[in-house]
Amino acid sequence: MTNKEIKDQIAELKSDYVRIQGDLDKIEATGGNVSNAEKQLQQIEKQLKDLNTQLAENN
Repeated sequence: MTNKEIKDQIAELKSDYVRIQGDLDKIEATGGNVSNAEKQLQQIEKQLKDLNTQLAENN
């Protein structure tokens, strides 16, 4: 994977993270179950960590 592809994927994941975080806030405000959204955020955080590591290794 090229650095550009990694950076593009990181940008996409960050966008997803922000969207899910907003959804989580709405679910929390209405007293809903937030565990699924929290799991999604944790998965994105792991993917971001892996991609950032990969990006660092490419440089």
